[in-house]
Amino acid sequence: MSVRVSWASWRTALRIARREARRAKGRTALVAVMIGLPVAGLTTAAVTYDMFTLSAQEQVTRTLGAADATMSWVVDGPITQEPAGDGGWYSDVQVKNSPKPKTDADLLAVLPAGSRVAQPSEAGVDMRTAAGTGLLNGHALDVADPIYAGYVTMLRGRPATAPDEVALSEKAVQRLGADVDGTVTTADRSRTFRVVGIVEFPDMLHEHLVFAPGALPVGRDSDNYRGEQPWFVTTPGPVTWDEVKRLNALGIMVRSRAVLLDPPVIDDPMMGGGSELPEPEELALGGLVAGMCVLEVVLLAGPAFAVGARRRQRQLAIVAASGGTDAHVRRIVLADGVVLGLFGAACGVALGVLVSFGGRQLAEEYLFESRAGGYRVFPLALVAIVALAVITGLLAALVPAFVAARQPVVAALQGRRGITRSRKRWLALGIVMTALGCAVAGYGAWHTNEKIVLGGLILGELGLVLCTPALVGLIARIGGRLPVAPRIALRDSSRNRASAAPAISAVMAAVAGSMAMSVFLGSSDAQNRASYAPTLPYGNAMVTIDPSYLGSSATTRAVDTTAVAAAMRTHLPASDVLTVSSFGCAEAPTNPGSKPLACGHNAFAELPPERRCPFATMERELTLDEQKVASRDERCDGANGTWASGSMGTIVADGAPVVSAVTGATGDDLARAVGMLKRGGVVVTDPKLIKDGAATVLVDTWREGTDVTKQQRFTIPAYAVTGTPGLSALIVSPQFAARTTAKIVPYALVAVGRRAPTVAEEDAAGSAVREADSRLYLVVEHGASGNGDPTLLILAVIAGVVALGAAGVATGLAAADGRADLSTLAAVGASPGLRRLLSLSQSGVIAGLGAVLGVAAGTGVATAVLFALNRVYAERWPSPAPFPITVPWANVAILAIAIPAVAMLGAGLLTRSRLPIERRPE
Repeated sequence: MSVRVSWASWRTALRIARREARRAKGRTALVAVMIGLPVAGLTTAAVTYDMFTLSAQEQVTRTLGAADATMSWVVDGPITQEPAGDGGWYSDVQVKNSPKPKTDADLLAVLPAGSRVAQPSEAGVDMRTAAGTGLLNGHALDVADPIYAGYVTMLRGRPATAPDEVALSEKAVQRLGADVDGTVTTADRSRTFRVVGIVEFPDMLHEHLVFAPGALPVGRDSDNYRGEQPWFVTTPGPVTWDEVKRLNALGIMVRSRAVLLDPPVIDDPMMGGGSELPEPEELALGGLVAGMCVLEVVLLAGPAFAVGARRRQRQLAIVAASGGTDAHVRRIVLADGVVLGLFGAACGVALGVLVSFGGRQLAEEYLFESRAGGYRVFPLALVAIVALAVITGLLAALVPAFVAARQPVVAALQGRRGITRSRKRWLALGIVMTALGCAVAGYGAWHTNEKIVLGGLILGELGLVLCTPALVGLIARIGGRLPVAPRIALRDSSRNRASAAPAISAVMAAVAGSMAMSVFLGSSDAQNRASYAPTLPYGNAMVTIDPSYLGSSATTRAVDTTAVAAAMRTHLPASDVLTVSSFGCAEAPTNPGSKPLACGHNAFAELPPERRCPFATMERELTLDEQKVASRDERCDGANGTWASGSMGTIVADGAPVVSAVTGATGDDLARAVGMLKRGGVVVTDPKLIKDGAATVLVDTWREGTDVTKQQRFTIPAYAVTGTPGLSALIVSPQFAARTTAKIVPYALVAVGRRAPTVAEEDAAGSAVREADSRLYLVVEHGASGNGDPTLLILAVIAGVVALGAAGVATGLAAADGRADLSTLAAVGASPGLRRLLSLSQSGVIAGLGAVLGVAAGTGVATAVLFALNRVYAERWPSPAPFPITVPWANVAILAIAIPAVAMLGAGLLTRSRLPIERRPE
């Protein structure tokens, strides 16, 4: 019987909630926005993720086209490969004994009868661009060949079939300034091609040129890449795992469609196999993020139900006066959570799907740089999101429901406000919960337990929520020193804390999510920069002029360094252009036919034996236990073997300009480095290479056509320069060079940049350098690029939009709750301007305090997550650089200043000059 009564009570409550939602359309819309905003954000992220997460069949088609497999003949001898064909293992002896490059006929000879092969060519090609010259991706293949279907697509026009024809990608059209029926020219102007079509590589939306088979121009790296391109292969039957192993025995690396779609189960820990499972820490952090999302949505929706319950307190009091129990009142408010949760979820899901579909092309071109798999909506995720919205709607309505059920009936019927003073026990509890939450989250992060971290973060954020009313009262004490409108706003917020505190908590929750994402993105970028190994200091540019690097004609024609330096000075934002010297051959050796042979000198700084990592030279993957041992061995911290050389080779110099240009050293650091070189020593960038003030330097002399290498060993005073982080340099003095068998030759021209050049400046400079000497290329140090994963960026943008919207809606709800006060001001003669200023000030109090608390909470959340990640990676080796705790101050300014300012501006603009007189209960 009680179950029937309870269900009947719920049905009545749901009908009341539905009727109230229809009657109070404005409040319903605001609640729908508060719930729908995070739902729309989650939906956008889920749908975008699903569209760009390719199925196995889609990914195979992007990689293999219509072929059954791609194959690369890497060595002449057996190899071991992963099922995915991404890598394999073979000995150095096999590489040295590898035969001449294989042909199509050689591959067909080991394949089943009826097989067909096609081998594209690929290389970087220097072309004339709209701004000068630039390096683009060049391909030589028959786009019309069915074997490439899905790998490359013809958008318009036709494929290139003649040696003087080319097809471009859309981004190449923009870079080169030429479309169909136009022409493009190589950087040295040796060849001109007519554009006959527009193509697209769905998995690589970059700058591509597709030439006819065999017509690929010789680029700066063509000789290196051409022989490594895989064959696209079709066979009479599927290429099974057994067939892959048979081809591995011949030295052929295989990426098979059949194996990728149905991977074998392999027990060898050195090799992948089967379906990939997410890392435990990925699952853990995913659960942590999901838990925090639930808390944020609850805090966002909470003020909506709190204001709704306060606006309906007379109605609820009538229910209680008519014989309704506390349970009946609670169910009416909770039914609001169900009805409005469903409505907000429906609106949010619809908006999120529309945004995802509408922004698909922008995401393809500017975020993922690849085509989505198709329009799809991830139904399971959307069902989960809707369920989450309803559950969080109930949770958000829970506290207002209990508060409404406990309100004095007489006071509610008379329209009196609740308490105006915060109870000290709630403040004490909030402080204890905040402190305890920080301690628990720190403990969980130290022990990499995501459940403990999540519990601590939730505890800490709820503690801040409990402290909010007391903070409002504390801030209100300064109101007496302010003008009328801010003074009234602070006093009203202090008196009506039951209304102000939930709104502040909502803003705090929204800002905390955006702040956490900002800190994580900033730390991720900082980690990426810390892991990057630059060639030069940021913004500097280099042109290699050493004849031994410039091809066969270099021995007969010298480089006009004056013209090249003038081109760099003219087109680059450079303060100076310097000539950097290195080691060169004392005399050019020749073979019996008097043909010049290559020779060279390589210098290395040797790591002292006691500082060498014992795991660095292992030719196998380390076990987890070995990785833990290596991670705790200080010798393995950043170890890369037994020696180190400079990223630019060996530099010979003893002057401050060159040392600064190649290392970025300044001040006393630069002076000490130059002093060491003046005394005949060497300069390195790794202090581990120096023992007792000296470094061991090895100088190898090699000559083409012989395996004999002469080596000289020196122990010489050394200094470790700091300069540019991550840069590796070995600088020797002219005095030291004189002790070797090498001679000093000009190696490169280095432009010292005042800033990094733009793409147009770089293209113009590259073009001018090629005009001066067609053998030369310009290289610019742009620093570390992004990590390539746009997921966090998408989430950060979504979090920022949600924060802005939530701040506006929360202040709007608070303003709606205080509408009667505005009417009272109007009744006593207050000007419209004063009423607008009061609304603006109330928004400033709510949005400002919420933003400050949100910045603190978001920073704490991100810190806990980053600390947990660092703890996980600390026991792996080689481990990535740790995530530094980076506070993006620009984002802090936006969140703490801009969002409250926008909320205040909106409140001021939307406050009506003339308000109807509110009916007061009698």
